[in-house]
Amino acid sequence: QAYNCLIHFYKRCKVMLRVLHKLRSATFIVNCLPSSVATVHTSPAVTGSWQIPDRLQHVPTAQDPGFFEMVEFFFHKACVLVEDTLIDEHMKNQRIPRELKEKKCRGILRLIEPCAHVLEVTFPLQRDNGEYEMITGYRAQHSHHRSPCKGGIRYSMDVNQDEVKALSALMTYKCACVDVPFGGGKAGVKINPKLYSDNELEKITRRFAMELAKKGFLGPAIDVPAPDMGTSEREMAWIADTYANTAGYNDLNASACITGKPINQGGIHGRSSATGRGVFHGLENFINEAQYMSMIGHTPGWGGKTFIVQGFGNVGMHTCRYLTRAGATCIGVAELDGSIFNKNGIDPKDLEDYKNEHRTIVGFPGAEPYEGEDLMFEQVDILIPAATEKVIHAGNATKIKASIIAEAANGPITPAGDRILQSQGCLVIPDMYINAGGVTVSYFEWLKNLNHVSYGRLTFKYERESNYHLLQSVQDSLERRFGRVGGKIHVTPSEEFNKRMSGASEKDIVHSGLDYSMERTALKIMNTAIDLELGLDLRSAAYVNSITKIFDTYRDSGLAFS
Repeated sequence: QAYNCLIHFYKRCKVMLRVLHKLRSATFIVNCLPSSVATVHTSPAVTGSWQIPDRLQHVPTAQDPGFFEMVEFFFHKACVLVEDTLIDEHMKNQRIPRELKEKKCRGILRLIEPCAHVLEVTFPLQRDNGEYEMITGYRAQHSHHRSPCKGGIRYSMDVNQDEVKALSALMTYKCACVDVPFGGGKAGVKINPKLYSDNELEKITRRFAMELAKKGFLGPAIDVPAPDMGTSEREMAWIADTYANTAGYNDLNASACITGKPINQGGIHGRSSATGRGVFHGLENFINEAQYMSMIGHTPGWGGKTFIVQGFGNVGMHTCRYLTRAGATCIGVAELDGSIFNKNGIDPKDLEDYKNEHRTIVGFPGAEPYEGEDLMFEQVDILIPAATEKVIHAGNATKIKASIIAEAANGPITPAGDRILQSQGCLVIPDMYINAGGVTVSYFEWLKNLNHVSYGRLTFKYERESNYHLLQSVQDSLERRFGRVGGKIHVTPSEEFNKRMSGASEKDIVHSGLDYSMERTALKIMNTAIDLELGLDLRSAAYVNSITKIFDTYRDSGLAFS
């Protein structure tokens, strides 16, 4: 009987082989062995041909590459990894030959890469002393695969066209990474805000807002900026007011033209600390993952871990606060005008109060002035660059002793530095994921402005009364079962449940949504890194995820109006 089954299987395989040969598209080969045992195996996969362009070949070893070149290089590096998957898996339902699939795939990838629009504006400012000065500003819109575009406005003397293009591209991939339905954008004004009075800053901000609105670079459905380096909720309130009283005077959703506003101007609770809280959650997801901690020789959990923060602005301060609460110890803080160090730990609240009073961290009594070469080179578990781009590069990456680096700033590590750190066994958690807390909560604020109602307002009282009824129901059930001998049976909620009995406030909802977003995204990055056997290269995994999502959007929406 077994012999007859083998013969029957052999005959079926021969028929299958003839049919596949006629169709000239066989994906399986039947090998008939002398023992009449037939085996079927998969044919070799077709290898993609995407390559990193010649103009970017120098980037992996460059000491000081252009910021936009860095982002482009990481993009192309991920395209090399994901091209075959996009063709064979994400286009498998398209009934066209593989050659046409390859062409369409490459066309979409080329569409994703460049910056769609870059606006440069120049306008005069009359200073308080009567003198006139010309101010230059930029706004870049990288991608319109989702609307509106989203990205911060920074005030810095380092602002230039290359920087806003790079940051807008990074915003595109960042939003896709954490499933926020925005395209990428970025703006900057080339000034040092410390050298201007509040009156002058208001003039600059309002005029810049009008220039953006006139050119279609500002609006709740078009382009929605947010705070960044050198700006805060004050500037966002000025922009919202300017738009609402000019181009958006008849727009019911005018307040959604910008996020990061004060609460009384349509802002949302938790926005100011969102990026720092996102850094904490992003780190926590990997620090609690035993597989990644074993790869770098650490045990899971926060206990006993030390960290250094480079940059004690909004992001660095809140990151320091959340990590300390979790059980880690801050041993150093670096700023442009000086660094401080204390191996026994620095209290973030005391340092925050000191900086607010003295406008600097230099002289903080809870730590000693740092006298070494660079605070980043100290032995520490976690290094958090939270200041500016390209601070770790080929020239200093070998001196970094940290086991984990969380890129709280945008682009703090060059490709050359990234390669060196990976070879040293350092876990680099990429910027496009770890600092996405800000844009995630900005999305929540944008939705709040469009809905014209704060989160929790419609359900707060109902949830509170439901919880009290639940406790009363439990108490009544116990009393019916056991009677009231000795008095009523009081059901006392736990301390944790008692805090939540009143229902979820807006801040609770925002924190919960951010936590969930960071946790879900971390899991996707881990799975991609494992599937592609990337090891510690989380950046490539994050880029692959983002490119895949954007690719799917263009694939389904079509390219006629792209």
